[in-house]
Amino acid sequence: MTRIVVLTGAGISAESGLGTFRDEGGLWTKYDLNEVATPEGFARNPVLVQEFYNARRANCRGAAPNAAHEALARLEAAAGVRLTLVTQNVDDLHERAGARDVIHMHGALNRALCGACGHRWDAPEVMSVDDPCPACATAATRPDVVWFGEMPYEMELIYDRLLMADLFVAIGTSGIVYPAAGFVSEARAAGTPTLELNLEPSDTYGLFDEGRYGPASEIVPLWVGEVLTRLRG
Repeated sequence: MTRIVVLTGAGISAESGLGTFRDEGGLWTKYDLNEVATPEGFARNPVLVQEFYNARRANCRGAAPNAAHEALARLEAAAGVRLTLVTQNVDDLHERAGARDVIHMHGALNRALCGACGHRWDAPEVMSVDDPCPACATAATRPDVVWFGEMPYEMELIYDRLLMADLFVAIGTSGIVYPAAGFVSEARAAGTPTLELNLEPSDTYGLFDEGRYGPASEIVPLWVGEVLTRLRG
């Protein structure tokens, strides 16, 4: 059994029409993320934050998985592979491509969270500050996404899988946002080979054993094809 941990970032969904945060023309150039992606921003103006995520949810519904998402789903389904697919993305394109077991370390657009009792449920297409929690009826609902300053989800599980991995691969990530940017160092410390697949070298490219660069929809299927060929051989 080959154990592979794959981390995906905004770059894998960019070709599906979902904006990245850091590239020219990305979301950071259009919004002040201190106002729409922090607990403090939500406290100041919850209506603005809900409107922002309603727009992102609509954008996500209109997008479709690309060849990179589909290739990773094929890899997950292959005999002899134990794939841990960790994503920094809050879209559901991995699942729509056929992936079954995805760790959303930054939460998910299609989920809602009660700020009062912690209950989680499937988000409606449009969320409002007046929506009551299905569990406690408090009007304290927010998107179930991890904002800046909050702890990402499932970190203990992710680190456990990193320590057991035979290969760590980062796809479409900037290498800036922690703790995900530190995964390559964790893998290296465990003696695990590392590979970066990205449009261009990330800030942490020097920590990877190998890097391949180009559009995710091209380089990810090529890499997956190589892995599957080796497994069959």
